[in-house]
Amino acid sequence: MNNCRMQRDLTLAFRDLWMQHVVWTRLFIISTVSGLNDLKYVTNRLLRNPKDFEKILVQYYGQQKAGKFQNLLTEHLLIAANLVNAAKDGKTDLVESERKKWYTNADEISDFLASINCFWSVKSWKAMLYDHLEMTEAEAVQRIEGHYENDISEFDKISTQALKMADYMAVGIRKQVNGR
Repeated sequence: MNNCRMQRDLTLAFRDLWMQHVVWTRLFIISTVSGLNDLKYVTNRLLRNPKDFEKILVQYYGQQKAGKFQNLLTEHLLIAANLVNAAKDGKTDLVESERKKWYTNADEISDFLASINCFWSVKSWKAMLYDHLEMTEAEAVQRIEGHYENDISEFDKISTQALKMADYMAVGIRKQVNGR
């Protein structure tokens, strides 16, 4: 496969995965906050996202490393679910505890990704993931408080930022594969 095609395919694949990540997270937040009957199905679909990432990453990093990312991303989603539920229920202490776990998980993801690709820096991943967490929590709070216009505005920011993470991933893999 030529470099242009590889870069395009990688970029599109990661853009799709990161957009699915944020869209299904948003739907989880909406279903949880609104008590919708689709929550089980939305949750199952959201939890498929880390496995979809694994399918792409295994081609470049092997099963063990791709599986580790899948586990870390699954943990990210489970912590987020606990955080949203705690916030919905007004459990401030649990919100703070889950928030700390969430940022620790972001640190673990950042460290891991930087360890498998020299073109991905811990600093860049932490900045992007921390932004992602901050915006996602703000989105959830806006939804819980019924500030729907702000909730939608926050999701627009999350979508834009997710595409930046996707592009960063794709470029890093391309550079690693090409040795530059």
